[in-house]
Amino acid sequence: MGPHPAVAAIRLAVRRVLHDILTDHTPTHPDTAHPDPTHADIAHEQSPPPLVLVACSGGADSMALASALAFEAPKLGIRAGGITVDHGLQPGSDLRAQEVVVRLTELGLGPAESIGVSVGRNGGPEAAARDARYAALDAAAERHGATAVLLGHTRDDQAETVLLGLARGSGIRSLSGMAAVSGGPGATRRYRRPFLHLDRQTARKACMVQSLPVWEDPHNSDPAYTRSRLRQEGLPALEKALGKGVVEALARTAQLSRDDADALDAWARQAEASVRDTAGLLECAKLYALPPAVRRRILRRAAIEAGAPAGSLFARHIEEIDRLITGWRGQRAINLPGKVVVQRQGGRLVIRQG
Repeated sequence: MGPHPAVAAIRLAVRRVLHDILTDHTPTHPDTAHPDPTHADIAHEQSPPPLVLVACSGGADSMALASALAFEAPKLGIRAGGITVDHGLQPGSDLRAQEVVVRLTELGLGPAESIGVSVGRNGGPEAAARDARYAALDAAAERHGATAVLLGHTRDDQAETVLLGLARGSGIRSLSGMAAVSGGPGATRRYRRPFLHLDRQTARKACMVQSLPVWEDPHNSDPAYTRSRLRQEGLPALEKALGKGVVEALARTAQLSRDDADALDAWARQAEASVRDTAGLLECAKLYALPPAVRRRILRRAAIEAGAPAGSLFARHIEEIDRLITGWRGQRAINLPGKVVVQRQGGRLVIRQG
């Protein structure tokens, strides 16, 4: 008799991601036309097995992920560890973090450690906590030489992310939600999200049938947090009005939006060189000839390269720059976050830090 369907589902999801990680990690011989099998075998033997870490809060999603990683990694010769981040936002959070470390260790994960962080105030509490968490995970991955970090985001989390992006009105990229594979500093494929196609209930069921203790974060039901309100009130209201299947439809929208956004980003990168003059300045007439979606991507990229923080650069900022091209009336310079100034001079855009 095989495992419970929920356990089988989470293990299969992790197994697929681990196979991808092994493919990325396997060294290749530079002479692909005439490979030297002996040399390749020696290189493979000398290369240590990859280390994969799981980011675990102690909640059902990440505990299910940790259990699946602990089960699947040894069968593939992969080392597996776990990291829990203590945000210090609740009384006793340090004790909760240590309990999670104990649970990770009992699953057979190592290294298993807790990292305390200080949460700032930039961008609101949710964004500040997220920034602190990823900074800690990046540092842990670098310190341990980890090839990848697994995150327990589910299809439900993806649906919530799409709705939050829709509410911000930030364009198709914000509707694309979370990528199954994303990067960290110097590591474009560090973060993996095996559960994006699984619902939250599957993870909870997997924990229950395996008798895994889970921690219910009170912030997840605290109406002070936007995502919590969306989870407790918004999505249930949508399902009541529109019927079941809203979460699946939103997750599907995320993937379709991501495909479109990736294609437009690629187009913008290819077009950018053709709209710059010999001094590297953007020529307004050539920008005007481009489709708006491509042009605005070039403008956003140029603003970020000049020093504007990506997280503080919103659609309204790009629209203001765009009007220097499409609605030129002799406007004054535009001030962007990061003390970046944009002005039109002689039919060209000058984007610099003031």
